[in-house]
Amino acid sequence: MISIVVPVYNEGGNIVRLMERIEEQIKTDKEIIVVYDFDGDDTVPVVNRIRDEYGFRILLIKNVYGAGTLNAVKTGLSLADKETVLVVMADLSDSLDVADEMYRRITESGDDMVCGSRYMKGGRQVGGPFFKGFLSRMAGLSLHWITRIPTHDVTNSFKMFRNSMLKAIRLESTGGFEVGMEITVKAWLAGYRITEVPYTWYDRTVGVSRFKTFRWMPKYLKWYFLCIFSKKRRI
Repeated sequence: MISIVVPVYNEGGNIVRLMERIEEQIKTDKEIIVVYDFDGDDTVPVVNRIRDEYGFRILLIKNVYGAGTLNAVKTGLSLADKETVLVVMADLSDSLDVADEMYRRITESGDDMVCGSRYMKGGRQVGGPFFKGFLSRMAGLSLHWITRIPTHDVTNSFKMFRNSMLKAIRLESTGGFEVGMEITVKAWLAGYRITEVPYTWYDRTVGVSRFKTFRWMPKYLKWYFLCIFSKKRRI
């Protein structure tokens, strides 16, 4: 079974379509953990209205670690108790049709983490700011070439984890979306099995992105350089 963690911030315009996509595209048994920051978030009344309309449980949880994407993700990860955990953005950016294959690789092939990859053969990125996409692509490809970490897209948040591995990693991130990169780098350095599947990312069409490229860049660089300078110990 999959625990799907969905951090939200005023995603009332997207959340119904996201639940529809989850129901249509992910056939594995699942539960959804929707994590919000504040009581006035417009996602909350929508989830309360629709939570009994689907064939899976939807938990609506208030962020317990403080406001922000990072803390919403941490809250969801801490509560996830199923065999595998998947982080999904509520902005409809993630192609969910690869989730069942990701689950199979963990439960049948013995992998500990499966990364959705925009930058491997068959992966795509559709839309989004050019500069942000350029930085992400260069970071993912260069880290793969330099260290041989087994993903071309280390910065992407769309990843599925074996829960037992996830619980063994102490999270240190203080910014936002770089937490997915932190987990990937630490898992690889610790010897866990990582693989990737081609995946398509789409820029949001409803709502406003909260990604802060320049504010969060140093936090990504921390894990980038840790991976490079620790690779000899890993090998």
